[in-house]
Amino acid sequence: MWKNEYNRWKEFKEMDENLSSQLKEIEDDEQSLEDAFYKNLEFGTGGMRGKLGPGTNRMNIYTIRRAAEGLATYVNDRGLSNRGVAIAYDSRYMSKEFAVETARVLGYHGIPSYVFTSLRPTPELSFAVRHLKTAAGVVVTASHNPPEYNGFKAYNEDGGQLPPLQAESMIGFVNKVEDELNVDAADQKQLEDDGLLNWIDEKIDAAYLEQLKSVTIQPDIKKDISLVFTPLHGTARDLVQKGLEQSGFSSVAIVEEQAQPDPEFSTVASPNPEEHQAFAMAIEQGKAVGADLLLATDPDADRMGAAVPDKNGEYQVLTGNQTGALMLDYILEHSPDVPDNGLLIKTIVTSEFGRVIADAHNIGTLDTLTGFKFIGEKIKEYEQSGEYEFMFGYEESYGYLVKPFARDKDAVQAAILIAEVGAYYKNQGKTLLDALEELYQKHGYFLEDLQSVKLEGKSGADKIKTIMEDFRDAGITEAGGKKVVAVEDYSTMTRHYVEGGATEEIELPTSNVLKFILEDDCWFCLRPSGTEPKIKFYYGAKSGSRNDSEKILEALKATVNDRLHALI
Repeated sequence: MWKNEYNRWKEFKEMDENLSSQLKEIEDDEQSLEDAFYKNLEFGTGGMRGKLGPGTNRMNIYTIRRAAEGLATYVNDRGLSNRGVAIAYDSRYMSKEFAVETARVLGYHGIPSYVFTSLRPTPELSFAVRHLKTAAGVVVTASHNPPEYNGFKAYNEDGGQLPPLQAESMIGFVNKVEDELNVDAADQKQLEDDGLLNWIDEKIDAAYLEQLKSVTIQPDIKKDISLVFTPLHGTARDLVQKGLEQSGFSSVAIVEEQAQPDPEFSTVASPNPEEHQAFAMAIEQGKAVGADLLLATDPDADRMGAAVPDKNGEYQVLTGNQTGALMLDYILEHSPDVPDNGLLIKTIVTSEFGRVIADAHNIGTLDTLTGFKFIGEKIKEYEQSGEYEFMFGYEESYGYLVKPFARDKDAVQAAILIAEVGAYYKNQGKTLLDALEELYQKHGYFLEDLQSVKLEGKSGADKIKTIMEDFRDAGITEAGGKKVVAVEDYSTMTRHYVEGGATEEIELPTSNVLKFILEDDCWFCLRPSGTEPKIKFYYGAKSGSRNDSEKILEALKATVNDRLHALI
């Protein structure tokens, strides 16, 4: 019963003053209290993320300590406590406080922590784990979520987010912490004196920037391209600016109104480069200076978006699939030595455009589940086996990795590379839109779309469950005028062929995801978000013309939405 949990918190005599005041503010709001206490904030395979505030289902110092206690047990269980944990954080409310609380709990268990003195991008944390050879890493961030959110992401010793088996172990240790209010945390000053809390910064920056030089493929091409960059009030400004400068880009204008960290993200409705409105100020500035390319990164700098002026001077925001295709083609066309065992790694909801481009360059493509941790896991596997050589990894949600010195998606790397791609085509009198059109004409018009349906609270979670069950059990055989060829159910790891009824195993971890494979390289997919109260619908269409692909895409969406509206 949530009321028992609420009373436990209400009666806790050593409650943090701010949380105590916030709890008092909602004491007469039963719905808010139920949502705050009806469950523990879930620590999933990607860590945890939630709204700030009091309660077991909220981000606060006590739920952070619970997560940190689980991490400490995980590190000790692996016999790696002497190697310590690297910790970074973004510009959100309570981020630095949560980073220090994590270090205090780790220090209580004798585990040293290495904490950045100020905010840093998520990919730099991934790099820091590898550079410092720590046992694990933590980033306190809620990525591109609204201001009222924060989160805790855990990384393994390879610098990647925890893959399934390690995540299960960690989750088990977190779930064993029964009383988050009484987790022990050592004194910060004592930990500093004892060498168990170590502050880090510039040396890691310098080492990361040195590795960033390897992202450049053609260092000698003319870099006469005008760029506008916005970090959207997040962590990317310094590294992107320095990275572009050392790569030879001299015309880089910063959107100053969005350059400073701001936990309210006050100039945007959402600090997410996937949302076109996030580019509004960059577009305004781009028009003023005649910029060739606009770049935007999300608050923790693991996602990067780009916008390009069309023939009428209006900026078009590229999708993640389009940007990924452009970078992939450029890498494979211009890298001095593409190995025979080269490999593209993408997710199951990422466009098939990449696979076709990879095929044209005689390299393989591997699909993983959604989540860059699966891409990082495969990089490590093939690095050890030598079976494949990683060439590029990406997902449709604006996440890319060019060089594996980091093991998570890296917006800093992506910004450097897409700027080079833009400069290359400008030297030919072309824009990235021109280059994209050439790829479409060569390989087919692959168009995609994404719809997110927000369903908050306990009732929302129940609706998401109902939606998944309905689509799973409906026996759908047609969508948008296209026959269903196969249905992939990742909860059972099976692929069922409609014609003939054959079923085969999918060699991927289990996940609550459904993908409908349609004729003519079309598809749609349902996936409840693991980090937000949303269910996401992904669509892919392909034909020989843009117009036909657009029609197919709209027909697919109409079919799915008709069914969805009947359910919610």
